[in-house]
Amino acid sequence: MKVLFLITSLDVGGAERQVLDLAERFVFGGHRVLIVYLTGSGSLVPSNYLVDVTCLNSTKSLVGFFQTFFSLRALIRDFRPDVVHSHMVHANLLARLVRLVTNIPRLVCTAHSNNEGGRLRMFAYRITNFLADVTTNVSRSAVEAFESKGAIKHGEMLAVPNGINTDRFSFNQVSRSNIRDSEGVTEGEKVILAVGRLVEAKDYPNLLRAFDILCRHDHTITLWIIGDGDLKTQLVEMCEKLKLSSRVKFFGIREDVADFYSCADVYVLSSAWEGFGLVVAEAMATERVIVATDSGGVKEVVGDKGIVVQPGNPEELAAAIRHALDLDSNAARTLGRLARERVVDNYSLDSVVMTWMKLYRPR
Repeated sequence: MKVLFLITSLDVGGAERQVLDLAERFVFGGHRVLIVYLTGSGSLVPSNYLVDVTCLNSTKSLVGFFQTFFSLRALIRDFRPDVVHSHMVHANLLARLVRLVTNIPRLVCTAHSNNEGGRLRMFAYRITNFLADVTTNVSRSAVEAFESKGAIKHGEMLAVPNGINTDRFSFNQVSRSNIRDSEGVTEGEKVILAVGRLVEAKDYPNLLRAFDILCRHDHTITLWIIGDGDLKTQLVEMCEKLKLSSRVKFFGIREDVADFYSCADVYVLSSAWEGFGLVVAEAMATERVIVATDSGGVKEVVGDKGIVVQPGNPEELAAAIRHALDLDSNAARTLGRLARERVVDNYSLDSVVMTWMKLYRPR
């Protein structure tokens, strides 16, 4: 089978990493894969050299749109995929429009959030949905959000979760010790970790306010943030204003995120909205104690194997983190083990790939 994955960018993000994971699994299974992304630096690259990648260098202009449109049409005609699987709003809408003038045997479109834009985008989703063979989102909650916004008719969008490579994301004591030692984490000090782009959806101000509440009574905790984005300067300034600069470290983009999960005593997601919460599932697979906001599909992922609080409430978030930090070592290990079991049972990458294979085949 020949699969063309189309996505807005290959910069750091959950959807982007999921596409790479899927592409590498399909290549491993003997399929030919081409990843096409519209714009960006392409900072994420596949580890398997058999995965072909190309960028269309799209620009935000009418001329740029038509150049991208015809470039994609030419790529599809040349590659002749059995299936085109597009991801996120720009790629989904573009793939549907290109299908009007190009033979695409099967088109699968995947949204990755319960919030992919305003009314115009939701209207565009609705009027072009007939051009896709399958339309999916990453959680039941996200599907319901699209239905409520009128982006899709009830029953026309499927929930297909992201898949987690549970071999890559597993607890590693050596990594924990090495990184904590190199960062000067002393015995008795606890590390709170957050991973994700520094953008509005992730609501890092909520996390920093909660951390500020905790720091008023606890001088043994440190917050590590992995990721980059447009709001970094604002967040650094917020840390300075709250006098947290010595307690919060921004690590930027890291290729060793899997090792950093093992370093954490508590993993926190403070998002205002999410589709699935890929980083939460990765942290669960690494047997971490989870505190997360009920933002989209996150509650579906965590279940009762972590602590879920309302978004946008730093006091409630701080209280939940405090409870997680105060768990004794046996309780924390037990909760972490159960969290990993939940991911293995429900969100393993291999099982998700099998789901996609079924959806890729014409019925």
